[in-house]
Amino acid sequence: MTNHPIFRGAASALITPLNATGVDYENYGKLIDWQIEQGIDALVIAGTTGEGSTLSDKEHRDVMRFAIDRIAGRVPAICATGSNDTSYAIELSRCACDLGADGLLVITPYYNKTTQNGLVKMFNTIADAVTKPIIIYNVPSRTGVGCEPSTYEALSHHPNLVGIKEANGNLSKIVETAARIEDRMDIYSGNDDQIVPILSMGGQGVISVLSNVAPKETSEMCHRFFRGDVAGAAQMQMKYLPLIHALFCEVNPIPAKAAMAAMGYCENYLRLPLVPMESAHEQNLLNIMRDLELL
Repeated sequence: MTNHPIFRGAASALITPLNATGVDYENYGKLIDWQIEQGIDALVIAGTTGEGSTLSDKEHRDVMRFAIDRIAGRVPAICATGSNDTSYAIELSRCACDLGADGLLVITPYYNKTTQNGLVKMFNTIADAVTKPIIIYNVPSRTGVGCEPSTYEALSHHPNLVGIKEANGNLSKIVETAARIEDRMDIYSGNDDQIVPILSMGGQGVISVLSNVAPKETSEMCHRFFRGDVAGAAQMQMKYLPLIHALFCEVNPIPAKAAMAAMGYCENYLRLPLVPMESAHEQNLLNIMRDLELL
């Protein structure tokens, strides 16, 4: 663990409430307040779950500004500012820094991808250009390129590259990464079904989709582990596994949006190419939420 992790516990990869006219800031503010009241440890703004890829440049900046102002220092505000265009990632990252973000979440480049040497160059270039700490986001199932453990080792010496959101699904590689980076970077699970396994390797928490729906419970899972109640944390991991599976039975954030709409925090509105959840999947999701007394 680094000397000053951006957060420890659960950070919600927060949905962005949308409607036909744009961002629904009234519900967005209510959602942020509820998340913090429920005990969430940090909030991630305009990432994959927040449909950052279909926000216009102005919307992305406005969403970051609104969220940072609404959070008002109550928990760390982490802004997703990555791009497959490094110059734009720098521009957006600098904007987030100027707005008062506590940290940045920067994804590996998608579509044009690059090599491992390119990843080292890209992340170091962005890190050189900003004043806030960066969490590297590795999700090769979406981007087509993944960070190798040796790449993390090379990146771990930059003072602004402090964390990893690891969603490669390969626990063996995560173990190797932990061994290579030692205490120079913090590892966060990027998969809700691997929270406790990654904590067991010294992970500092999770950047979570589950915690949109269950912020108190996801945070408690992490903090049980930190308190030494490993069995209790593992029990929670298994208890919420059916909900985790339901939240990922279609492309994220389609199920998360359906769940949060049912809870009254947004319309079930997504921007194309995303479309609302299939009715059978939605009914199963809502039934699981009722069984867990989340609805």
